[in-house]
Amino acid sequence: MSKSLKIIIACGGTGGHLFPGIAVAEALCARGHEVMLLISEKQVDAEASAKYSHLHFETMPAVAKPPTFSPRMLPFLWKTWGVITRCKSIIREFGADAVLGMGGFTSLPPVYAGHKLGLKTFIHDSNARPGRANVLTSRFCTQVFLGLDAAKTFFPNRETVTTGTPVRPEILHLPSREDAAARFGLDPGKTTILVTGGSQGAQRLNELSASAVAYLPLETQVLHIAGALDFARVSAIAKGRPGYRVLGFCDQMPSAYALADLVIARSGASSLTEIAISGHPSILVPYPFAADDHQTRNAEVFAEAGAAILIQERDLDADKLAALAISILQDLPTYKRMAKAAHALAIPDAAQRVCAAIEDTFPPS
Repeated sequence: MSKSLKIIIACGGTGGHLFPGIAVAEALCARGHEVMLLISEKQVDAEASAKYSHLHFETMPAVAKPPTFSPRMLPFLWKTWGVITRCKSIIREFGADAVLGMGGFTSLPPVYAGHKLGLKTFIHDSNARPGRANVLTSRFCTQVFLGLDAAKTFFPNRETVTTGTPVRPEILHLPSREDAAARFGLDPGKTTILVTGGSQGAQRLNELSASAVAYLPLETQVLHIAGALDFARVSAIAKGRPGYRVLGFCDQMPSAYALADLVIARSGASSLTEIAISGHPSILVPYPFAADDHQTRNAEVFAEAGAAILIQERDLDADKLAALAISILQDLPTYKRMAKAAHALAIPDAAQRVCAAIEDTFPPS
């Protein structure tokens, strides 16, 4: 299409929503459209968006939904209505043609506001089992975009398009292993395990991973992204172990993937998308308290494809985690098979697919 669109992307709250939103924003801008990204006031959004100064970000209050029958529901509804009113003002001031939500309750007010103003509206869900917020938001959408085909059955009365989950462009173009190792002060010639817990609930996985180092071969090095709140504790557990690098936050994930040979991670959709694109075998430990156990559903997709080992946190100890890692890294045929299976799950042009689907809902000019 030749018409330039103005599109608002609501993508705040977690990295799993923010980074795919940034990926779509960059793709839209490259196609000649104008984009505004709505993010929350959380520190995680501020930190993650800081390196994208060329994009237009606006903040809005994040309103977390309480249990349905909680006495906090009435204040929640009142605050949500206030956010919807604010979103309508932002949409009018920007002159938006469409609103895209990247998931979660932070997407509901902007998408609903866009719907009430008569705009094209969209929601993207990355998980094999969609969140309840996205199922609700889909009622106000022109189309629903899916990261995985498995989610289609949860939107029986909606028009869906399987696009894959968008990733930041830098994930598609990794640096050399040597440059990546130099960035983290590690040896490019040594086998490297990347541990990343995602943005929530990583404490137990952090502890297991740091303790597992005692059972790993000395020539194996670890790059462990522990999160700012758990940095000191993880550093203390792994203290004195050569080749064990702990980070509180990593804004250089392309380098982390470029150096990694194996990934130990939770199974949030965005993390899995990046693991697939980088083509790494993985050990997936779902966050046990994820809504509707959606992280297990995500991990099952990878495990059934032969790309990952899925193990629940309750079934894991440090010794077993180390044994699983060694079993993959020291069995070259298995390693290569898992890497190939992971790469086969990747949809590297997901951001472009989202852009094309949005454009196709507008008549040619």
